[in-house]
Amino acid sequence: MTKYIKKPVQVDAWQFTKENYRKGAPNFITHAINKPVTLYSQYSGEKIFGEIQTLEGLMKVSEDDYIIRGIEGEFYPCKPNIFKKSYEKDPWA
Repeated sequence: MTKYIKKPVQVDAWQFTKENYRKGAPNFITHAINKPVTLYSQYSGEKIFGEIQTLEGLMKVSEDDYIIRGIEGEFYPCKPNIFKKSYEKDPWA
């Protein structure tokens, strides 16, 4: 068996929280080609959720998930616990 280490890659990410949703999604989501991310609010903002068109098909995004734009411009959701284990803020950005 051969072991591999994931290469460090810079991605754009935004956490889908009620507060962030009220402020509005960032440009990398709102101005994406073909609008792959759709965000919803129900019951006057009590419940938020969304859908992301990924390379694997349509996926749901739940409150507190991160929405990530990868190195090829693809979008995908990521649960907060996985995001925190996999990513850190770029100190040079």
